[in-house]
Amino acid sequence: MSPNPVDEAQAFLERHPDIVSIDLLISDLNGVLRGKRIPRDNLEKVYRDGVNLPASVFALDIHGNTVEETGLGLDSGDGDRVCHPVPGTLMPSPWLRDGQQAQLLMTMAEPDGTPFFADPRQVLDRVLERFRRAGLTPVVAVELEFYLVDRQRDDLGMIQPPLSPSSGERATQSQLYSINELDEYADFLEEIHSAAATQELPLDTALKECAPGQFEINLIHSDDALAACDSAVLLKRLIKGVALKHGFEATFMAKPYGSEAGSGTHVHISLLDEDGRNVFSDEDGDHLGTPELQRAVAGLLETMPASMGLLAPNLNSFKRFQPGLYVPMAPTWGYDNRSVAVRIPSGDNRARRIEHRVAGADVNPYLLMATLLAAIDHGLHRHLTPPPAITGNAYDQVTPSLTNSWRQALDLLERDEILAEALGPDFLRVFVANRRVERDQTMQSISKLEYDWYLRHV
Repeated sequence: MSPNPVDEAQAFLERHPDIVSIDLLISDLNGVLRGKRIPRDNLEKVYRDGVNLPASVFALDIHGNTVEETGLGLDSGDGDRVCHPVPGTLMPSPWLRDGQQAQLLMTMAEPDGTPFFADPRQVLDRVLERFRRAGLTPVVAVELEFYLVDRQRDDLGMIQPPLSPSSGERATQSQLYSINELDEYADFLEEIHSAAATQELPLDTALKECAPGQFEINLIHSDDALAACDSAVLLKRLIKGVALKHGFEATFMAKPYGSEAGSGTHVHISLLDEDGRNVFSDEDGDHLGTPELQRAVAGLLETMPASMGLLAPNLNSFKRFQPGLYVPMAPTWGYDNRSVAVRIPSGDNRARRIEHRVAGADVNPYLLMATLLAAIDHGLHRHLTPPPAITGNAYDQVTPSLTNSWRQALDLLERDEILAEALGPDFLRVFVANRRVERDQTMQSISKLEYDWYLRHV
């Protein structure tokens, strides 16, 4: 007999008598966590009956406004759906309210209990079903880059790196892999690791990235892709919350500074068969892997142009794609090569895997993973063959071809039959409609740079 789901709530409340309220969280299309806050006395009811949220939570733009063009707003009556707890995600939020706050991830269902088509978590689960039917288990790891910025803006109202907690000085250099800078922000980073341990998030390494105030935190690989993305979504919330507590702001914008490196979300993927064997690992130790690995790479490369609308989901996303800043500009692959889009890392042959390096830090982790796994599934089933692997600097050898136009990215995505079939045509229609309206809004805004360049001179 399966355990009663209410048991999880009861056990949690017994272990945490100081918790007074719980945030019920669900990820929208942008990866923004929406939801409700409930008192602890209502938690068991949520586990038993779920909680209602409008389907239009997946029609919200970055401002939290309903995009009616999605068809999920007033045209459909803006009706409710039931959201149910994601088992294992009920955890304290120790950085909030002196440890009196907790959180719980939710996922949305139709009235008949079937998954709601526009919930990004359910989109990923739908893609994972293809692998379950094939007897394959993706093993994935997510790497998140982000910036810390000062809560005080500069004299022009722009963001700036924070003052070092130890020296009081503002960083101006990149200092990639600097241990000294990790020491300077040790209290912040240690609280992240402590809070992550409390929430059972599988953190791996932290490192100083290549711009002032930029860091990277990695999650340990998991053979549960849904749980891995749950962890990525919750880690973003944790980092932002702990940063505020320490007097900073953390941002996952893809390109917060025009002249500095952007922030990405890198994903590592391997596949296990039913016997637990890594199907990407070649018995003879070929560092380019097995035919299955190469077919997976070919699928990723073939679908990469159309996937840009998902991997670069907003206006700022496309400013990250600039030469010379370790951002892929074309569908390329290679072994132990950080100038390509799909990298085969070096190391133990038994851990042979793919690293996808295209998406920005602003991507929705569920949609990123669903897109990559759909592409891998396509390559495997079509027995695709990739072009030759790149050796050396890919930027010098391959002309940039990935679009840096938000409009063109959405056009390519809207026309793509492979991703529509895998992610669901109804979902893709909602996603593209949501992004098109937000893009139209950006066209109504005139930047300071445009006034500086054109107001007096044209």
